[in-house]
Amino acid sequence: MLYFVLPFAVSAAVTLAVVHAAGRDSHRWTDHDLSGPQKFHVRPVPRVGGVGMFLGLVACVAVAAWAHHATWRLGALMLACGLPAFLAGLVEDMTKRVSPAKRLLATAVSAALGIWLIGATITRTDLPGLDWLVSTALGAWVATVFTVAGVANAVNIIDGFNGLSSMCVSLMLLAFAYVAYQVGDVTLALWALAGVGAALGFFVWNFPAGLIFLGDGGAYFLGFYLAEIGILLISRNAEVSPLFPLMVCIYPVFETVFSIYRRKIVRSVPPGLPDGIHLHSLIYRRLMRWAIGARDARVLTRRNSMTAPYLWMLCLTSLAPALLFWDSTPMIVACMVAFGLIYVMLYRRIVRFKTPKWMVVRR
Repeated sequence: MLYFVLPFAVSAAVTLAVVHAAGRDSHRWTDHDLSGPQKFHVRPVPRVGGVGMFLGLVACVAVAAWAHHATWRLGALMLACGLPAFLAGLVEDMTKRVSPAKRLLATAVSAALGIWLIGATITRTDLPGLDWLVSTALGAWVATVFTVAGVANAVNIIDGFNGLSSMCVSLMLLAFAYVAYQVGDVTLALWALAGVGAALGFFVWNFPAGLIFLGDGGAYFLGFYLAEIGILLISRNAEVSPLFPLMVCIYPVFETVFSIYRRKIVRSVPPGLPDGIHLHSLIYRRLMRWAIGARDARVLTRRNSMTAPYLWMLCLTSLAPALLFWDSTPMIVACMVAFGLIYVMLYRRIVRFKTPKWMVVRR
C-alpha cells in the first residue's frame, strides 16, 4: 500500500497547499485567461497541479530507498528522466513563454534519457515493416522518442475539463499495473500504482470543483510517465503484446491523430492551431449546454465537471478489450479498428446534434 497511499497523500497535501496559497493573493502560476477556444473555467485558477504529483512520487522514492526496497531505483530513474518534460511544462505554466515545439523537444529529451538510463525502448511491434524498423538501434530509438513525445502531447490535448485527463491516465495506469502483476513484474506494477496515487491526489482537488488545473507541466509529465510504464512493460515482458500499451492509450492518441486530420486535411489550417472542436469540447458545448443551460458561474462549473464522465466511459471502452486480449496482437488490432469507428461515429453524431425545440432551455 505504500506505493499508492504515500504518493496520494503527499500529492493531495501539496496540491491543497498550492490552492490555499493561490487563494490568498494572485500568483504567476494562476491562469487569468478566461477566453479562448479551449477555456472553460469561470475564475482564475492555479495551473501547477503537476507539482503535487511529482513531489508525491519523489516522496515515494525517498521512503522506498530509506526502507531499502530494491524497487526505488526504477522510480528514481523514471523521475530523473521525466524532469525535462516536467520542467519545460512548468516553466510554460508560470511564464507562458515556452512554445509547444520546445515542450515537445523537452519530452523527446526525457524519452532519450529513458532509453539510456532504464532501457525503455520499443524493439518489437508485431507489425510488418515496423518490426524491421525497430530491429535496428536507430529505428528503435526514433520510434521510442516519437511514441513518448506523442503520448505526452496526447495527454495534454485531452486536458480540457475537470477530472478528464487525470482520471483517464489513472485508469490506464491501473490497466498497466494489472497486466504487470499478471506477468510477475511486481516492480513495474508498484510504480504504475504509485502514478495512480499521485494522479488521484491531484484529482480530488480538481474534480468536480476545479480548484486547480493540471497545467502543461503536469500533463506532459503524466503523459511521459504513462508512456514509459507502457514501453517498459513490453520491453521487459515478451508475453505482452507490443500493441497492448497503444490500445490502453488509444483514446488520447486517436484524439490527437483525428485532430491533426481535422485541422490539416479538413480545415486546411496548421495542425498545432488550437480549436474548440475536440470531442470533449463538443460534448461540453452541445450536450452539457443543452442539458444544464444556465450561464452563472456555479452552473458553468457544474457543466464543466459533468463533461468528463462521458469521456471516462469512452476511455473504458478501450481498456476493457485491452485487458481481455493483452497477449493477442490480432485481437488488439481488431479492437483498435473498432474503437476508431466508434469514435468517428460518436463525433459525427455530436457534431450534428440539435436540441429539440420543445426542450430548449430559456435564458
